[in-house]
Amino acid sequence: MRTARAISLLLLLQARRAMTGAELAAELEVSERTVQRDVLALAEAGVPVYADRGRAGGYRLLDGYRTRLTGLDRAEAEVLLLAGLPGPLGDMGLADPALTARLKVAGELGDAPSAGARRFHLDAPGWFRDAPAPPLLAEVARAVWGGRLLRIRHRKRDGAAEVERILRPYGLVLKAGAWYLVARPDEGGASVSASASASARVYRVDRLTAAEPSGRTFERDEEFDLAAFWAAKAAEFARSLLRETVTVRLSPLGVDRLPHLLEPVAAREALATAGPPDGHGWVTVRLPVESLDVGYEDLLRLGPEAEALEPPSLRRRLAEAAARTAARYAARADGQR
Repeated sequence: MRTARAISLLLLLQARRAMTGAELAAELEVSERTVQRDVLALAEAGVPVYADRGRAGGYRLLDGYRTRLTGLDRAEAEVLLLAGLPGPLGDMGLADPALTARLKVAGELGDAPSAGARRFHLDAPGWFRDAPAPPLLAEVARAVWGGRLLRIRHRKRDGAAEVERILRPYGLVLKAGAWYLVARPDEGGASVSASASASARVYRVDRLTAAEPSGRTFERDEEFDLAAFWAAKAAEFARSLLRETVTVRLSPLGVDRLPHLLEPVAAREALATAGPPDGHGWVTVRLPVESLDVGYEDLLRLGPEAEALEPPSLRRRLAEAAARTAARYAARADGQR
């Protein structure tokens, strides 16, 4: 730990030219006394670091001195600096190595390690939700990174039962503030015949009630593509929710708004069924929805730019909502409450 901290200190001085003991202590989350010892260790190792006395004093490297710990060119360093965005890495228990990596990259850039954070920020959770990191995320991440078997207990979606599994953890995905584990079952240490893409399953990490990495490692399917698997699984999941279909007329503005207001898979499928526009530019589509209740809410969002044709129950419900809305606005116009 001391060696890693000393390297971090060296790279901080290289990036910022000069820093006070208090600034270094705050950045490295240690005491100023520890900073003094690390500076002395660097000097004994031949690094030309020295202290300036006085009110404006601090620590600095000899002018012109640079260490090359990264072997990266500037373009590579600029890209990798973004990988050090701290939130998700901290959630996975990787905050310390992430800081060291950012410092090394910053040393290549000749810039402060916070340069990326000043220019880019990753805000992973969706709007209007608070998504704290699952308590077992760090344990799961260690198993993923180390390629070790993972014994879990997983709470089903309805919360009625827990199941225990031994998994081969292939990867973690952060989607809209929620963490998901992509893993395939372990069959007693035997080789799994199917490809990882065919046999892998997805588990929400916040539904894990236990996660214990094993000392045993497993052989990965090197052809497994986590990003491609997730894209296919996400599209499959979104489509599986669309169990009903309604017939709708859309104005030209409604056609434009549909992909922005409704689930993308549903919007794409609906627009693919559009017939030729009528004399007013309206088109008729078959819109897949999760349920008639959800379809009702979706069409309310489109307002007067959509007209439900089928089923009749949905059309009546929307007509009643439109009548209540019109009556409310008429009452306000007349000064009534």
